[in-house]
Amino acid sequence: MDCFRLHKQLANGDPLFLTGVTFPSEYHASPETLVKLTVYDAKDKNQESSSLVGSATFSVGELLRAKDERLTLSLSSSASSVPRGIRAHGQNMKMSANAAPWYSDGACAAGTVVVSRLKMGEMEEVDVDHITTDVPSHKCPLVCESASHAGIDRENNPPTGPVFKNPICKVYRFQTEDSKWMLVREQMEECTLSFSVPKQLLSLYIQEDMSRVQDLRELGELSPHWDNLRKEVMTRYGGIISSYQETFAELDKITGRSFKPSCCKAQKSLQFIPINLHTQRMRVTCPKKTDAFYDIVTVGAPAAHFQGFKCGGLQRLLSRYEAEKKSFSTAYQCIYYSPQHTAKAQEVLSTMSLLQPLITSLAEQLLQAAQEHSCPGLRDALKNLSDKTEQFVHTLKDELVKSALLALHAARPGYVSKSQKQNPAQGGQHQGRVLQGAEQSPSPAQGLPGHSPATSTTDGTAMCNNVDGSQNPHPLMRGEGAPLKHQDSIPHHKEYDEEEWDRVWANVAKCLNCVIAMVDKLLEEDNSKQEPVPEQQQQQQQLADVIISHNPGTWKEQLCPLVTRLKECVMEVVEKARRGMTFVLLQEAACSIPQGFLLQQRRDVVFSQALAALACGFVMRLYAGMQDQGFLRQLHLVGLVAQFESLLSTYSEEIGMLEDMEVGISDLQRVLFQITEAQTDDFRDLQPLVCGRRDHFTVEVPLPRLVFQSLPAEIREGKPLRVFPVMFNVGINEQQTIAERFGDITLQERINQRNFETLEAYYKSLSEKLPLECLPSFQTQADLKELLETLGQNVVTKKRKNVEILWIAATICRRLNGIRFTSCKSAKDRTSMSVTLEQCALLRDEHQLSKDFFIRALDCMRSRLTQGDVGQWDDPEAGGPTDNKPASRHFYPIALLLVSSHLLVVWLILSLVFLLAKYQ
Repeated sequence: MDCFRLHKQLANGDPLFLTGVTFPSEYHASPETLVKLTVYDAKDKNQESSSLVGSATFSVGELLRAKDERLTLSLSSSASSVPRGIRAHGQNMKMSANAAPWYSDGACAAGTVVVSRLKMGEMEEVDVDHITTDVPSHKCPLVCESASHAGIDRENNPPTGPVFKNPICKVYRFQTEDSKWMLVREQMEECTLSFSVPKQLLSLYIQEDMSRVQDLRELGELSPHWDNLRKEVMTRYGGIISSYQETFAELDKITGRSFKPSCCKAQKSLQFIPINLHTQRMRVTCPKKTDAFYDIVTVGAPAAHFQGFKCGGLQRLLSRYEAEKKSFSTAYQCIYYSPQHTAKAQEVLSTMSLLQPLITSLAEQLLQAAQEHSCPGLRDALKNLSDKTEQFVHTLKDELVKSALLALHAARPGYVSKSQKQNPAQGGQHQGRVLQGAEQSPSPAQGLPGHSPATSTTDGTAMCNNVDGSQNPHPLMRGEGAPLKHQDSIPHHKEYDEEEWDRVWANVAKCLNCVIAMVDKLLEEDNSKQEPVPEQQQQQQQLADVIISHNPGTWKEQLCPLVTRLKECVMEVVEKARRGMTFVLLQEAACSIPQGFLLQQRRDVVFSQALAALACGFVMRLYAGMQDQGFLRQLHLVGLVAQFESLLSTYSEEIGMLEDMEVGISDLQRVLFQITEAQTDDFRDLQPLVCGRRDHFTVEVPLPRLVFQSLPAEIREGKPLRVFPVMFNVGINEQQTIAERFGDITLQERINQRNFETLEAYYKSLSEKLPLECLPSFQTQADLKELLETLGQNVVTKKRKNVEILWIAATICRRLNGIRFTSCKSAKDRTSMSVTLEQCALLRDEHQLSKDFFIRALDCMRSRLTQGDVGQWDDPEAGGPTDNKPASRHFYPIALLLVSSHLLVVWLILSLVFLLAKYQ
């Protein structure tokens, strides 16, 4: 172990140097193990060279046998020299779960060094004067430091999970108010999900878009106008697929890296990767108290840096897009569907893709149970089949499907030719007659949600029936202010059977009833005891008798025709509904060329970054709460709150980042988590898996078998687990000062108000379903309801840089067992400022950190160049050592911020005066 002596002008002339060493887990220390201490004299910490003071050697057994396990050793200058690299200190230290840290406790001019033993979890009675000196940098000693995975104390420290790697640990000693000493360990880790989740999402995006292209091909023959739109949309999808495949291939080439540094935030191949995604855990060991730990995830704001923010972020772009899409529908002569209808179409497609194979599988299970002549198996299979089939029918019993099939019929070439044959000489009057006929027969669109006969084209479904692409739009659609009756929105053809769809999906219910009747009949025959049959069961028995009379045989032989018919009806419904919903999405895509596709790509990028961060936080929180039954109950009964703390300003390009982040965090509401049992305990089998479509994703988190078996039954059975994302933003830098004085902060106010309502609704749901005693207890026993009221008051209060919003929101999140995230532009300066301040505040409020040590602890955590590490540090973003680079954990001094903002205002005023004088 190498120690370095710095020349400092101390008041007492006796400098204190504190450094530590531990033995790695693979190295089994014994009493005969020898430890060599080498002390250097470094006159300038920025210089690469130093002079040797001396060295000393001792055995572990000597230290253990010494009084109070403390040795005073004399330094020998004749010791053999060792490599003099200043940076060797930080790289050579290891920690393990079973090894106790050792630290050297002083190197003075007399040539002696004091070595003592210190165990995690044991407090040392040390005189205050022994630590405190007049130099601030020496007042908060760094006990030990590690940059190895062996630095995790796995016996006492809750595991962070199998998706974390490359931990960096620092351990400090701070004094409490009762003159005791606490041990504080910071552990920062990278997360493999930074790359694995975006890669899985890219694969799902590619599959979904390829499936969409295939569905468009299977729409069948369309009129020339619709066919041209379809080809253009398919070309756009092909471009997105090609771009995503190229990005996926580039990501697949990257090995070894676990996070994206901020210098790569605008790199195209890495645009789906979150910036600087890390986890930080602070573990506190205090006298006569249970160890406590506090987790936080730090990540750069989810935003599309590669696409830039010249035109704003997602929130502004989507609002503008929805306003302009109606005019696009007129220009492209296509149907305009509201966002609610588009979302419903995606939901129907997603539900069908899930339920159709499930119904087929359950039908096969029913036949298997019939073949085995198993009455319990038959009952269970029938119950599951009945539930899923009823859910399937309920999903498709929607007027949107019916109206979409009607519109698709009108887009067929046969529809146009028949109309022209009826009146070839008056083709220009065709629309008038169609609309007149439509007025006599109300459209199914009237039954759509949000529609009424008086609804204008801006609120409903409007269609320009120019299927050949050569005619002008209908006169009713030429002016934006011209009203269009809803019953005129979708054309009718007198030969189209509007009741066909009702009959198709109703056949599914009829087939299910036949299957139920047959199963009841078979079970009735198998029952040796004859019991009185109720009237309803008697009717089903009569129906089954009629069926059996034509199909005598075994159970499977009697059920097989009915089950086959059920599957055929389900498949027929799926095919029709898929064509109708694909046609709805075709209109959406056609009306949004090209803006809609660019927005979709931007939204995919932002969501990918947000989901990677959320999955990281969820895994960390899950492993930390594995032994907490109250947390597990909360997890499956209500879900978890994920609180994102944003420090972005509402000025310049950070406005666009904030708008991107708002939409990305909101889209996380479409994500569910599911706990599964891993096939093996191998590291690769414990990685989370992402599945689903853009409108709904599920993250499966595998757990080792023994851990999985200890979970509540509801979680083991695969119950979906919800996460409620909330986001609060308060800008804290000098740009926010400019925005508050001369700009607009309504975006920040709206975000905070909306997310406060979400957090309040979550608390209400939690208090109704779970006793608050299940929540964690803290020293500061502030009532949650009072905290929410205070947060609500601060949200509506007009106050500059109201950081109380962030403080209270973070406190509520921890009280609610939530997941904490902190973000700024790159998750460096502002983020580290916030994290370190929060950690010191937790030490003060929850662990009685001495008031005299608060600032010292804060400076110690924020300083990257601490005692015992006087050399250069590796900058992970620069890829190499930095020379006297400012620490990343330093607040901008408040006075400097105020002065710089005032100077900027003065400069602006003087510039304005100069320009006025020049042009006058």
